[in-house]
Amino acid sequence: MSLSFWETSTFYAPADFVVVGSGIVGLNTALALRLARPSARVVVLEAGRMPCGASIKNAGFACFGSMSELMDDLSNGASPEDVFGLAQRRYKGLLRLREKLGDRALGYEPLGGYEIFTEPDVFAACADRIEEFNRAMYENIGLENVYSVVPSGSLDSFGFSGVCGAILNRAEGQIHTGSAMMALLRMARENGVEILNDFALRDWEENDSGVMLHGPEGLVLHASRVLFCTNGYTRKLLPELDVRPARNQVLITEEIPDLPFKGSFHYERGYFYFRNIGDRILLGGGRHLDPDTESTAEDDFTPLIQEALEELLQNVISPRRRPRIAQRWTGILGLGDRKKPIVQLVSPRMAVAVRLGGMGVAIGTLVGEEAARMLLDKT
Repeated sequence: MSLSFWETSTFYAPADFVVVGSGIVGLNTALALRLARPSARVVVLEAGRMPCGASIKNAGFACFGSMSELMDDLSNGASPEDVFGLAQRRYKGLLRLREKLGDRALGYEPLGGYEIFTEPDVFAACADRIEEFNRAMYENIGLENVYSVVPSGSLDSFGFSGVCGAILNRAEGQIHTGSAMMALLRMARENGVEILNDFALRDWEENDSGVMLHGPEGLVLHASRVLFCTNGYTRKLLPELDVRPARNQVLITEEIPDLPFKGSFHYERGYFYFRNIGDRILLGGGRHLDPDTESTAEDDFTPLIQEALEELLQNVISPRRRPRIAQRWTGILGLGDRKKPIVQLVSPRMAVAVRLGGMGVAIGTLVGEEAARMLLDKT
């Protein structure tokens, strides 16, 4: 592609900071850099026409820890300090996101987060530890009685089938993911952050003066400092990091008149999740059924998981309605052997803020702001 003088002196002029990825982490990083250095040119590179990662594909859960997930982490060797410390970080991240954008822009609804159980022994094991977990949550986030067993009458009113119990996390809620990302994009642009879409980074060269970023059709952009916020797509650019992609398949139903439940729900340690969006049901997950196949950044569907989602929808969640599917999509997460995000320098002029572990809504704001501070400390 041949560029004019006007393009090379504006859109593709050298930048002080370049952030790769316009998701929750990338935009928060760029915004924090720009606010700290108002005279700096801060550019965000995005491979898609709009944010194409999990930030715009997620289910919009404002959650920080279902009991079976936390218990599973503890049983797999994580310390209580790490488990409840991460829950604290997620909770604080949600508060920061709400403070930053406002509940109206987020479409935030404090409807609670539920975990449902179809196995009585698993439900009993979680219910028996509610007091212990409530005490830990109070010590870490300062809220009393976060968890409680859902009374059987209330559970029956949801219209589920085969569910033997449920536990409510009263401090959780849900957001409108599209509205949230539009608000964050608008805030970044209003504060002088520049966003170049359709710039899929292919390679880079680092030298004493900065980093040359090579994009499609021969496009090149020079940056003094670069931060990668590419989460599930990081392996393509930085394969040495402990970040692997994980595909989540999602569907949403047509409207269901008088849908009997509202809120966000987890099932099977959070591997399945569903919520209402108005009178629709959004349902996703199931990657644990075929982890090797789902360890990919490919945007595709598989019969195994689509059938499992539909079976859960029709047999457990809405057995009396037989709702029709309106739309399907996939989202790519960034996972690793640890749930802690990677925020670190990878060279004198380049850094990363990746591996959100499926909790980008909760911790993305804090991770982005932390990454910006780290980069500023080095300049």
